[in-house]
Amino acid sequence: MVAARDAREWAASGGLHGLGDSLYTPFSGADGDDIDWDAYRTLVRYCVGDLGHEMLWLTSGVGEWWSLTMTERKKLLEVAVQEARAIAPATVIQACTSAPSAKDTLELTRHAQEHGADICYLQTPPMEVHAGEGTQRFFQYIADRTDIALGLFNSPSSGYVLTAAEMAQIHHAIPAVVAVKEGVQDSISIAAALHGLAPELVIWECDLIVYRAGWLQAGIVGPGQLGTVCYLYETPDDLRYRAYWQLIWDGQIREAIALAQESGMDATSAAMGSWFVRYPGRPDYFTHWGEAFKHAAAVIGLPIGDYPHSRPPQGILPEQAKTQIQSAIENAGLAGKAFVSA
Repeated sequence: MVAARDAREWAASGGLHGLGDSLYTPFSGADGDDIDWDAYRTLVRYCVGDLGHEMLWLTSGVGEWWSLTMTERKKLLEVAVQEARAIAPATVIQACTSAPSAKDTLELTRHAQEHGADICYLQTPPMEVHAGEGTQRFFQYIADRTDIALGLFNSPSSGYVLTAAEMAQIHHAIPAVVAVKEGVQDSISIAAALHGLAPELVIWECDLIVYRAGWLQAGIVGPGQLGTVCYLYETPDDLRYRAYWQLIWDGQIREAIALAQESGMDATSAAMGSWFVRYPGRPDYFTHWGEAFKHAAAVIGLPIGDYPHSRPPQGILPEQAKTQIQSAIENAGLAGKAFVSA
């Protein structure tokens, strides 16, 4: 655990580094009312062991946090910490602890602090929120009652997107806040403006084009892929995603672009379409469609539980989406390869 008083030094010294995996939740039983804990343990071990990824991102959008009980969210964190640290003790544990109320968020953050998380990310409140002022009060409430590093998760799925000035104000007012997952994606200008206002804040920009533009080398964004689904883009015998990011980190941007094209990474991402983050019935809304992520994982060969769908309130993934995702993974040569050499 990174104490609040040490958070800024930890972040500045590279505490957030490497590839970070946002884990899905494998459901099982009638209507997905249970969790397949064996499948979840397998996923954790696969990410930090077989793939060697440095960080985990727990109980967030991909994990469908809004459909989980408090008890389930606590156990998901405990199991991940136990499994990851048994294989790779240095694994950076990032826990998303946002909930429909500040009190529940506090309970989850305290639990994460007590059970080995390194940093907790609070998504911009998904309930009614009075803009930056309300979000800052939300963060201050948690920071005053915990002792752990905190991060912002600025996602349009919350319904309110923080401005660069609002995020910078939270960072300056609360010393524990040291990082941000900037998830808006439709305007990279936010990240650039935020860095200008808060240069010490570690930024992960979800619009990955900025890394090809040299923003890492310019110091605007940090080196860690804080919370993404890296495990859907490589396998133990084909670590193409690792190779790509290593080139980016080393400043060999031209070589990284060439690798992404030659390996089919760019083509695979394009062929997947936008099913991970878009629901056709509400095209203007950004979402984390849990079933889409799990379908991709199943095609690669990872266990997802015997209930492949999301819990309510998410819809059922259409056959068109399943076909498109499967074809993209098959054409990339990754289908069924999860445990080929593990």
